[in-house]
Amino acid sequence: MSSKPDAAEVFGKAIAEHMEVVRQLVDQQPVLEGIATAMTKTLRAGGKILWCGNGGSAADSQHLAAEIVGRFCRERRGLASVALTTDTSILTSVANDYGFEAAFSRQVEALGVRGDLLVGISTSGNSRNVLAALESGRAAGLVTVAFTGSGGGKMAQLADHLLAVSSCDTARIQEAHILAGHILCDWIELDCVEAQAAAAALAVEER
Repeated sequence: MSSKPDAAEVFGKAIAEHMEVVRQLVDQQPVLEGIATAMTKTLRAGGKILWCGNGGSAADSQHLAAEIVGRFCRERRGLASVALTTDTSILTSVANDYGFEAAFSRQVEALGVRGDLLVGISTSGNSRNVLAALESGRAAGLVTVAFTGSGGGKMAQLADHLLAVSSCDTARIQEAHILAGHILCDWIELDCVEAQAAAAALAVEER
């Protein structure tokens, strides 16, 4: 009969690695602020934030888009954000007709307009359909953001803003990505609440 896994090895190792990756995000605060500023600029101008990724990064895309459209932790108006990972009819028809590499780029071509912002998420930085989406976004005049792992991969060359988590472990990179995403949602929401309050105050003054 085999022995059970060693708790210190499984739990302790994962927690220690997670904490190290999170600590390294402290050095990336200027990058996060640059992304946050670009996102709020897009939303204030009436644009939208698009997200794409595969597997766990697809789940992160729709998770973060939902936080922006719905709410993160404050009452405020809905904001425009779309995960390009959720419409199975579009994904399967585009993949069938043009290949899986075009699954996101075709949607960027259809939905993206100059001034919108596109976030491509890939732990390797080399996912071909995410690369194609970023290329399409740049061609259409979108602001491009890449969430990647160590080094940034090929996506580093296509991003106006690059968040490259200093790790080669997929799970740890994904954990840092969702933390960074939540921080950005918090920033966006604070900006939106502030803008709403300023607009309300101005309306009172003009009465």
